[in-house]
Amino acid sequence: MSSASTTAGGELVRVDGLVKSYGSTRAVRGASFGIAPGEIHALCGHNGAGKSTVVKMLSGQEVPDDGTIRVGAEVVDLRSRRVAQRGGIALVDQELSVVPTLTVAENLLLGDIKASWVNRRRTSGVRFRTLLDSVGLGHVGLDQRLSELGIGERQLIEIARALGQDARLVILDEPTATLSDVESAYVYTAVRSVAAAGCAVLFVSHRLGEVLDLSDRVTVMRDGAVVATTPVAGLTIDSLIVQMLGEAPHRLGRSTGPDIEGSAEVLTVSGLTVPGRVGNFDITLRAGRVYAVAGQLGSGASDVLRAIAGLVPAATAGITVDGVTVRPGRPAAAIRAGIAFVSNDRKAEGLFLDKPVSWNLLATRLPHVTRLGVLDRRRWSAALAALIDLCGLDGRRAGHDVGSLSGGNQQKVFVGRCLGRDDVRVLLLDDPTRGVDVGGRAAIHALLRDAADRGMTVLFSSTDLGELLDLADVVVTMHKGVAVRRHDGDTAGSVLLREMTHGAATVTEERR
Repeated sequence: MSSASTTAGGELVRVDGLVKSYGSTRAVRGASFGIAPGEIHALCGHNGAGKSTVVKMLSGQEVPDDGTIRVGAEVVDLRSRRVAQRGGIALVDQELSVVPTLTVAENLLLGDIKASWVNRRRTSGVRFRTLLDSVGLGHVGLDQRLSELGIGERQLIEIARALGQDARLVILDEPTATLSDVESAYVYTAVRSVAAAGCAVLFVSHRLGEVLDLSDRVTVMRDGAVVATTPVAGLTIDSLIVQMLGEAPHRLGRSTGPDIEGSAEVLTVSGLTVPGRVGNFDITLRAGRVYAVAGQLGSGASDVLRAIAGLVPAATAGITVDGVTVRPGRPAAAIRAGIAFVSNDRKAEGLFLDKPVSWNLLATRLPHVTRLGVLDRRRWSAALAALIDLCGLDGRRAGHDVGSLSGGNQQKVFVGRCLGRDDVRVLLLDDPTRGVDVGGRAAIHALLRDAADRGMTVLFSSTDLGELLDLADVVVTMHKGVAVRRHDGDTAGSVLLREMTHGAATVTEERR
C-alpha cells in the first residue's frame, strides 16, 4: 500500500452528488467520494454498478446531469478528455488506445496536449526512457513498432504514456486485466511510485486481492450508488463482496449433482491449452443444458470459447462432438461438426451492418433457401418468417439495414442466425448480452433457454453475475486461465464472484 496519508493535505479530487442517466436508466445516483494526494484509491463494484460511468465523468467523456467535481479547491467542468487532461486528469482505459503501426516513442507522444509541435528527439528520448524504465520496459526500444510487442507490453506503454502527462490524478481502469503476474508487478511498482510522488490514483479493478494489496481506501458502488468508502485495513475479500453484492458469502462444497439423467454427451473438451492464456481446460456438455464459463476480463473464458470454435490457431485440445473428433484451430471443421459461435463483438465479427435484417438472418443457411445455386423466393420467405417469429423481431423491418436497429435487436439477429437449424448441435456465445438493455437481455435469455429446451447444447461466457445466476444450469468459474470450480444447480453469487476475482482460496486467504 501507499505510505502517504489519506487525510494529510486534504483531498486533491472530490466528487459530490454525481448523477448520470441514459434515458430512463439512472446509471449513477448521487455518488460522492474523495481522493487525497498520494493516495491509491480503489473503485469497486459488480458489472453495472456505475463505476465506468463515474470514470467517464471524471475523465471528461461524459458530462454529469447533476453534482460537482473538484480538483483542489476548484469546481471543474470537464467537457472533454482534453479539458480533463488540462485539469491534470489522465486516464488509462481498459480498451487499448495505442497504435500498433507507430513506434513506441510516437505512441508516448500521442494525446499529450503539452507536447511541443517540434519533437526534440534528444530531450524527449531521455524522458521516454525514464517512463519506460518506470513500468519495467527498459528493454524496449523507442524506435520499435508496437506491433512487435505483446499485449501486456502494449498495456504498459499505455500506462507509461499517462504517467508522462504530469497528471495530478491518474485513473487506471482495469490496467492488469490482460497482464501476466510479472507484468502486473511492474504496474504495481509504477503506481506506487506515482503515489509516492504526491499524485492521486483512482484504481478500478475486479481483482479483489490486488485491490487489498495495492490500495489505501476502497469505494464500493452498487446499483449506481456509493455504498461505502473504507480503509483497506478494515476489509477482507469476503467483506468487500458483501459490500458489492449486499449478501454474505456462503462457502459451498464442490457440487456433485449429475447432469440431466439420460441426456447424451454432445461436446467433450480435454486439455484445452492456449499458450499464455488458458491451461489444461476440461469440460463435458450434454444436450438440453445451458453451461457458462464465468471469468473476468483476461481470465481466459473468451479464449476457451474461441478455441472450441476453431478460431485460435495456436490452441491444442482433444475436442469431440457426438463422439467425432474435431481438430482445433480449424473453424471450418468446427462448423461441419455442428458448432456455431456468436462473438462478443457483433459489429466487427458478426453482422453486416449495411445489409438488411433478412440477409443477416439467412446468411449462414443459403443451402436451405436456394435450389441448384439459385435463390428460391418461397424457401427464403418461409425461412425468414419463421426466424423473425422465433426471435420476436418486427417483420416490417426485415428490409431495413441491421445497423439501424437497437443493440438488443441487433443481438437478437446475431443469435437468431444460429437458431432453428438442425446442423447446429452446440451454440457458443461470448458475452451474449454485451451492450444490451434489460428488455433485450431478457428476450435473448428466453431464446437461449428455448434452444436448450429443444435439445441444443448452449455454452456461454460472461462476467455478469446476474446473467450467470439467471441463465446457466452449470457454471465453471475461471481465474488467470485456469478452471477454478464447476457448480451444478443453485449457487450463491458471492461464491462465483470470489472465484472469478480471486481464484481458489488458500488457507491463508480464508483467514484474511
